[in-house]
Amino acid sequence: MLPEKVIIIGIFLNIIGYYFYFKNMFFGQTRPNLVSWFIWMLAPFLGVFFQLKAGAGFSVLPIFMAGFGPFLVLLVSILKKNGYWKITSLDVICGILSIIALALYILTKNLAASIIFVILSDGLAAIPTLVKSWQFPESETSSIYLTGIFSQIIGLLIIKEWIFTIYALGIYFIMINILIVSCIYRKKIFNMLYFKNDQ
Repeated sequence: MLPEKVIIIGIFLNIIGYYFYFKNMFFGQTRPNLVSWFIWMLAPFLGVFFQLKAGAGFSVLPIFMAGFGPFLVLLVSILKKNGYWKITSLDVICGILSIIALALYILTKNLAASIIFVILSDGLAAIPTLVKSWQFPESETSSIYLTGIFSQIIGLLIIKEWIFTIYALGIYFIMINILIVSCIYRKKIFNMLYFKNDQ
């Protein structure tokens, strides 16, 4: 277990990731999906509340940052003309299902079930961004997802008591960020593997 002060490194990594994300948003290269980012803002904030109830300490900071960053992305996207991706019927369906999962999360009295509903909600919200990243990788910036992976790893390494309600969200965020990064770089990874096997 690492000392809790190490969490500052995770926060610093998040700031770096968002810097490049916002930079690409201002230049029109990155256009976030509003449905994904709205749920990505809401779910972590609720997750932090429940983790604190479970007895978590500074290890919740990466989760808090996972909600605060999307709040800023939403704000910039709405203020900037044409700063966000067009919302499709898939986005609406995923958004509604995600909100239902969040409602179940809020209503349940069981902390473990609540965390599962947060993960379900966030995962459903991620689908539009996963699809967009797969089809149009140039519309996303990987920096925020890459730094998010390392930030969450640091958060896990300072956990004092390894119980599901404290570590589950961190592990989920690592996995979903890896998945999104893989979608963004799939063409480059495929070309690299293809040319390597071709030699």
